[in-house]
Amino acid sequence: MNIVKLILELIGGLGFLLYGMKLMSDGVQKSAGERLQRALSVLTGNRFMSLLTGLFITMIIQSSGATTVMVVTFVNVGLMTLSQSVGVIFGANIGTTITSWIVSIFGFNFKISTFVIPLFGFGYLFSIFKKGRWKNISEAIMGFAMLFLGISGLSSVFTYENLGWLLKIQGTGPLAILLGFLIGIIITALLHSSSAFSAIVITMAYNKLVSWELAAAMTLGSNLGSTIDAVLASIKTNADAKRSASIHVMFNVFGTFFALLFFEQFLNLVVLLTPGGVNSNIAIRISMLHTVFKMLSTLALFPLQSLLVALSKKIIKDDKESTSSTYRLEFTELVTKDSAAIHIIQAEKAIADMTDVVTDMFDKIQIGIMKRDRKFIEEYEEASERAENYVDQMHEQITRYLIKCESLQLTEKQLNHVSNMIQIVDELENMSDSCYATVMLIVRSIQKKMKFQQDDMERLLPYIELARQFLQFIRININKHITPEKLELARELEDGIDAFRKDLKKVARKRLESGADVKSELLYIDLVRTIEHIGDNCFNISEVLVNI
Repeated sequence: MNIVKLILELIGGLGFLLYGMKLMSDGVQKSAGERLQRALSVLTGNRFMSLLTGLFITMIIQSSGATTVMVVTFVNVGLMTLSQSVGVIFGANIGTTITSWIVSIFGFNFKISTFVIPLFGFGYLFSIFKKGRWKNISEAIMGFAMLFLGISGLSSVFTYENLGWLLKIQGTGPLAILLGFLIGIIITALLHSSSAFSAIVITMAYNKLVSWELAAAMTLGSNLGSTIDAVLASIKTNADAKRSASIHVMFNVFGTFFALLFFEQFLNLVVLLTPGGVNSNIAIRISMLHTVFKMLSTLALFPLQSLLVALSKKIIKDDKESTSSTYRLEFTELVTKDSAAIHIIQAEKAIADMTDVVTDMFDKIQIGIMKRDRKFIEEYEEASERAENYVDQMHEQITRYLIKCESLQLTEKQLNHVSNMIQIVDELENMSDSCYATVMLIVRSIQKKMKFQQDDMERLLPYIELARQFLQFIRININKHITPEKLELARELEDGIDAFRKDLKKVARKRLESGADVKSELLYIDLVRTIEHIGDNCFNISEVLVNI
């Protein structure tokens, strides 16, 4: 019966620990996760900024695995380069040590029951009376309380009276160190959390169930086991994303190899750096080991980032060339918590790419109006058709992706944002149709050898330039909230295009009345009309951007 009781208490304590960490991490990510993820995708301008970004975000969300999965995902969709990802990975590895410090400082220096239960109760009451972001913060508070409740439960199990027999099978030789190292790898990979395993090791060591050497070996092993999330996230991604995950693995393998090679010297250094030395609190000592290991690995590899990138490219070959006429946007279930924000950021990147393709299509119109020769047909007729087909594929793929996003656990704000993005994609697809139709009108005018007066064609140029400015306005502001002042600027551009259209159509009608070629003038009017449609699409997108 005692054994059954111990097993049940162990399962209960471990459950509180793991669920507490999940609840705490989820609460933080839901309240600030999207802002942190957006910061991760943009605040990586140089090596030092990349490192600090990875460090800061991981310290907040308490999960290097989540940060690394985000990095692999962003590299895969082109929001971050492979080189930028290296610094973030280094920073994430340092940031993950904060959990072990929280556990070692607060987990054993106070009587946990005096503050854990009131703290959980406060968090629960807070969740009842507060909504939105505050409710997520209350979840983080409850998770924090459950984390220490789990440690309290494990402490009652990991006692000399219950598990003193573990000391009899421990050794200090290389075989014992290797066994502890392998245990650290396996259990961390199963738990998907080096932080949770570190808390378990600290608890066992504090209760004198494992030696300092064995605790150190298990901690080193957990650093390799923690790479499992990045490896899983890199499956079915492009070559650079796989390389980013491989650099994360290489970072931990390199540091672990040298820590094991100079194991005794490494432990002596940790003891030397820990206040109190050999007489220090072993929980603090393990946290110091974790931090020293990450810091030394970073100091050694930080200047070698270019070499790591080159090595990853040697190991993982480039993707096979895929035809540019096919567009795919795969919806991949992510390992990380609160993946909704990451999926939304991926969709925004796809919409930005779609805007670039449409802008490039529009540029062909200006070229056609200015040249109007057979060379234009040779260079741009088939290219425009391919681009229009490509945009149609983007429209289909991105819309399907966004509909799948709606099935995730979205906040009301995120749900509205997804709905707005679907509308923007529709407008961009309509714009591409107008661009293609305009190019084909120019092609037909060349093939039919239609004659236009030079000043008539020159009148089109400022009209097209105004539409081009509007499209550039959309391109710059796509996926961003625009202010009422910017919307007013968009309205002025739309009014300017409408005024131009009226004048140009009036001139065309006068030419028709004076006996000009009917087919030429009707085609001219069609040109004016399709360009106006592009302006309408731009203004519709502007109105949507106000609500983002």
